[in-house]
Amino acid sequence: MTPIGRSNTISRATRTQTGFSLVELSIVLLVIGLLIGAAAIGRDLQRTAANQRISTDFVQGWQLAYEAFVNGVGRPPGDVASSPTGSVNGVTTPAGTALCDTDMVNAFLAAGVRLPEGRSSGQPDRAAYLDSNGNPQEVQVCFQSVDWAEPGAALGSFVTRPRNVMVLRGLTFSMASMLDQQIDGRSDARFGRLRDTSLANSTTITVGTIWPLSDNMAFGSTIQTSQDESQVAVTNALFQMTR
Repeated sequence: MTPIGRSNTISRATRTQTGFSLVELSIVLLVIGLLIGAAAIGRDLQRTAANQRISTDFVQGWQLAYEAFVNGVGRPPGDVASSPTGSVNGVTTPAGTALCDTDMVNAFLAAGVRLPEGRSSGQPDRAAYLDSNGNPQEVQVCFQSVDWAEPGAALGSFVTRPRNVMVLRGLTFSMASMLDQQIDGRSDARFGRLRDTSLANSTTITVGTIWPLSDNMAFGSTIQTSQDESQVAVTNALFQMTR
């Protein structure tokens, strides 16, 4: 027969070793879920803010640099001083060679134009950002004279004209859509001042053309992928300059 004192000790020990109740476990899981959700929201907000800086500081910065160059020099970058054509790199026919990298940067610096900060002091023509999977991506700026589809004389018709554009290489779907919304007020890869490079000269009447990629495509592929660790596919876009 167990003494009364010992029975109380065993009873207290048993109560001490009892696990969490369902209510307590539910509260713990709820708190964990809230913390994970808050971390995900914070990560998305940080990425959105970084992408916004690409638009305001980098893309718009190069747009202002281009306008400053034309206003100061009187011709687009790379154009021939003795016989200017009004086109980037002085081409006399549409779809000229892109002005990129050191040649482009040096042309702007020689004209005394202040350039955006870019990725680093030695790479003002590039900027880094994160894609929807959190992987690093890089956008590069060039300038070029290209074939550009514009409305023709008849309603619903389109014609090709040479236009100077800023080439944006390495845009994800999210980045392209965000820039398109800010530049044109809607996301349409076919119309407006920002277009996908494959659709900029399209004379086919289309409405609401989506960008020909998505954040579910892996880098270098045109097929859908559900792998969260994959680097997201990118495309090139053309941003029409005013001159």
